[in-house]
Amino acid sequence: MRILKLLLVFLFSIFFCVPAMADDIKIDKENGIYHVILKGEKIKKKMKFIASEDLITNREAHIKANSTLTINAGFFDPKNGKTISYIVTDRMTAADPMFNQALLANPFFRRNMNKIIDRSEFRIMHCDRNKYEYAIVGHKAEIPFGCALLTSAQGGPLILPELHLEEEGFIVRNKEGEVIRESASVLHKTPRTIIGLKGTDECHILIITDENPMDMYEVQKLCKDLKLDRAMAFDGGASTSLNYKKKLEIVSKDDGTGRMLKSFLVIQEK
Repeated sequence: MRILKLLLVFLFSIFFCVPAMADDIKIDKENGIYHVILKGEKIKKKMKFIASEDLITNREAHIKANSTLTINAGFFDPKNGKTISYIVTDRMTAADPMFNQALLANPFFRRNMNKIIDRSEFRIMHCDRNKYEYAIVGHKAEIPFGCALLTSAQGGPLILPELHLEEEGFIVRNKEGEVIRESASVLHKTPRTIIGLKGTDECHILIITDENPMDMYEVQKLCKDLKLDRAMAFDGGASTSLNYKKKLEIVSKDDGTGRMLKSFLVIQEK
């Protein structure tokens, strides 16, 4: 009888505890903003940043990768299809801005190379005790001891804990403090793709649509209101894109059909 009771308790724990441990993708929409929350250790293993050799739409990347969720990631040059952001896939560099000759020929880039090369990136690392960890750091930040970088995508600017507009070369001021150069429309209202962290195991994605475009100061306030610990931007504007299974597709109204893009975050089915 005692053995039977123990067996019933064991079976109960298996059947009723597994759902609590399952991966969780939660998507809400409010005021023109889609808020995606990714929870669970297992989902980290399914997340991967990829770069396409040729520019493709978010939908095409979603289908090609057999992805559950796909969003746009790093910056790129639409004229030549080359990356402006570092992308790492399966521990290998998949896209390197230092091979973008048009970028290297740009006088502003050459003057501000250190700032641009060290722009923020989102990392997924495999660490000791078979743990997977997220990080939002500058590209040049060292990998922690005992960890290996699995995949990452650079974007910027950093939003939390501090907004790095000048530090990452998104705005330049003259001696009088006036803005004389702006990149990625950081001071203007536009759609945005934002990724952030709450604690160590929650990844938050914000797709800020044409319904409620924001500048970076407004984005920072939103991230603070959501009590995120760290946050950064990916490419935005007409690049802002999301596909979820076959249920949801978001593209910018500026384009309508979906802009041709270079890099993506995918959450693969298996």
